[in-house]
Amino acid sequence: MRDRRSLALLLLAFSGPAMALEQTTTPVEATRAERSAEARAQAQAWGVTETQWARYRALMRGLRGALSVPTISPIEVLGIHAETDAERTRYAEQLARLMHEDTTRVLAFQRAYHQAWRRLYPDTRVIDLALLGHGAAAPAQSPLPALRGGDRLLFFGKHGCEPCDAALAPVLARARDAEGWGLDIYLLDTDADDAKVRAWAQAHAIPPALVAARRITLNHDAGTLAQLLGPDAALPQILHRRGEAFTVMDLGQ
Repeated sequence: MRDRRSLALLLLAFSGPAMALEQTTTPVEATRAERSAEARAQAQAWGVTETQWARYRALMRGLRGALSVPTISPIEVLGIHAETDAERTRYAEQLARLMHEDTTRVLAFQRAYHQAWRRLYPDTRVIDLALLGHGAAAPAQSPLPALRGGDRLLFFGKHGCEPCDAALAPVLARARDAEGWGLDIYLLDTDADDAKVRAWAQAHAIPPALVAARRITLNHDAGTLAQLLGPDAALPQILHRRGEAFTVMDLGQ
């Protein structure tokens, strides 16, 4: 009887610490759990599975990460490295839907901004050259400059304008490799129709990733060119903005 009591006491003594040990979470395990939760959230945000997210992360640790811009989307990475045509098509359609939705949101906000400006400041231009020290004169002209972080190029064009397409090509080529500067595209003949802007962007192969990263923006002109250079300004036009200074690019017109 005494031996049985001793055995019971021994079992009781060891069962407490053992159960406590099973319920203890180490810092390493907690970190892993947090990373797993973050990965699930990121995968869900991009509409991919956790397995696809893990493959995207692995690809970015290799050659793809070395060659691509940091802002490349997971869907683009997975599509570029798709193993079948069907898989590539699926990722392409998924990105197209996401970009369509985002472009719609961006254009809607741009319209709201212009409406707010006209409502709050009906007698003030969006960019008033007189306030920038240019007075009534147009900004000086120059060829495309060396660009640096924070600079923006403002491109003004429209559908079916061959000179506009010719002027856009070198600017867009530079924007693809831009480091810190951006390109704002304004279209004059959209009639505030977002579908026309999307169709133009697709026809001119505007990179969706750069639009998503806001390195390139797509806008209805809504009178911006007339406010900057007057109602008789010819197309195309490219303006360089650095801080509060604007310069009209010399396109050989």
